[in-house]
Amino acid sequence: MAVRFDPFAPGPSDPYPTYRELRDHAPVHWSPEREVFSVTRYDDVMQVLKNPELFSSRAMFTMLMAGGSEKLPPLSWGMVSFLAKMFVKTRLNPFEFHTARNLIAEDGDRHSQMRAIVNRGFTPRRIQAWEPRAREIVAECVAPLREGRPFDLVHDLAVPLPVTIIAEMIGIPAERHADFKRWSDLVIEMATGPGREDRFAKRYADAFVELLTYFRALARDRRASPQDDLISTIVAGQVGDVGLTDREVVQFVLLLLVAGNETTTNLIGNVVKALLEHPEQAEKVAANPSLIPALVEEGLRYDTPVQVVFRTATEDTEIRGVPIAKGRFVAAFLGSANRDERRFPEPDRLDVERNPQGFPGFGFGKHFCLGASLARLEACAAFEALAPEIPSLGLGQEGVEHIASFLVRGPKRLLLKRAA
Repeated sequence: MAVRFDPFAPGPSDPYPTYRELRDHAPVHWSPEREVFSVTRYDDVMQVLKNPELFSSRAMFTMLMAGGSEKLPPLSWGMVSFLAKMFVKTRLNPFEFHTARNLIAEDGDRHSQMRAIVNRGFTPRRIQAWEPRAREIVAECVAPLREGRPFDLVHDLAVPLPVTIIAEMIGIPAERHADFKRWSDLVIEMATGPGREDRFAKRYADAFVELLTYFRALARDRRASPQDDLISTIVAGQVGDVGLTDREVVQFVLLLLVAGNETTTNLIGNVVKALLEHPEQAEKVAANPSLIPALVEEGLRYDTPVQVVFRTATEDTEIRGVPIAKGRFVAAFLGSANRDERRFPEPDRLDVERNPQGFPGFGFGKHFCLGASLARLEACAAFEALAPEIPSLGLGQEGVEHIASFLVRGPKRLLLKRAA
């Protein structure tokens, strides 16, 4: 049975039936138009993630930021205008972004060196210190819901909670938090959504240059005048003689724009939507708040915020008997692996008592998400406040529209109302 599948098409409202079809009939799917192999079964996804020497992470940069090619795209007026504006405004050489170190796209020693530096900002002690602030933000955000006022879970809680925390960690003043979220949305749209085919359009180019300019200036300021924030910690850190350049600091902050807020925002939105669809599970958590950490883990499995990661084969190999030549791209679908019935009984059912061990919710191995513990802390704080409310809530809108992205998955808005 031939299965047609485009790994770069923004996911439908429910991609999971398509994933099941792929797992059953084309578990290693070749897309000739995109020149990408998609793997969808749990064992195969884990094979890719567990072998960084064979499946290089460089593909993450290539696919998300370089438009699917290691080569520079053909020159166009939009591209020339964008590159010129970037150089003039930021004094960063745009052609060096292809060769600069990028945390999610490095392997071996280059990755280890970068990870050792940025890990200093994400130690268990530093992350745990944010718990009181997370609870404070949640309490402020949830107040309108408890007062019976209109409440959009995404706009009123799932966005401001992680945006505020990661912005405060970085050292961004409150008046720029809205810009932080706007930049994040545009990066997602430009790299993984409708803007991918027109990434040098003026609105993307202007916003991208704006964020690069701001964070380049912030990095230079923190080198000159360190403060008690993440950027200061990172620019002061080095391994041996290796530290981060301003350009690499900017690229790391760009990563945090997505990983530091989009993941948590979509996790909260996806889990609340799942609880509304599984009212018996909402009742369990409301009656027993000690299940909240398990709810977060099962929610990550059930509707994964980051659906796919990309790798490049470093030598000729094969997956499930399908030959994969050196240099070919592989898309490892975490969202499908976490619904694989070969690994998880009744995978399409949310079960807060499931205890899903070993699932790739935040990636796996050396590229396990740097901010996973922060995302879990934020999500737990949110659900501690929401759990008593959800059994009495319903969806106050017709249908749920999801973010137009092949990479991340979450609702654009989720209006909640008291059940009659």
